[in-house]
Amino acid sequence: MGADGSAGRKPARQSFESWVDKQVREAEERGELRNLRGSGKPIPGAGAPVQEDAWLRGYLQREGADTGLVLPTPLLLRRDAERIGATVRDCTTEEQVRAEVVALNRRIVEYLRIPSGPVVPVSTVDIEAVVAEWRREREEQCRAARAIPKPAASAPPKAQRRWWRRRAAGS
Repeated sequence: MGADGSAGRKPARQSFESWVDKQVREAEERGELRNLRGSGKPIPGAGAPVQEDAWLRGYLQREGADTGLVLPTPLLLRRDAERIGATVRDCTTEEQVRAEVVALNRRIVEYLRIPSGPVVPVSTVDIEAVVAEWRREREEQCRAARAIPKPAASAPPKAQRRWWRRRAAGS
């Protein structure tokens, strides 16, 4: 290795394999390969079947990102269709619910026009069914809110004298 820690360039007439072997042998002689982290332990994932994007999935999991982002388009659309109830749960008006479902259906129709990726059946979402479910959940929430007993009303606060009246009464 060079003074800056780099292995330098491979000489033009030397084969790549012999050049790498020479670099490793020299590093071993200098003791740079002793006590390395993970030494003597199995290589993680060495026995697992090789997946095309395993490194990407591992990176996304380590970073805490959604691994669904690497799904093919039809699987993403099916997942979004299955989760539409949770998506519209926080909507405050029926128009917002309808807009969410229309946007999802638009994405599904765009995919169906020119499908790509694996062949996965995807169909549009029934707007009226989603709206009816949203209404039912809202009604249940309202009933539950009304069923919660309100705290008993406490005695009305004592009327306080205004500061200028207290001063006039005290003098």
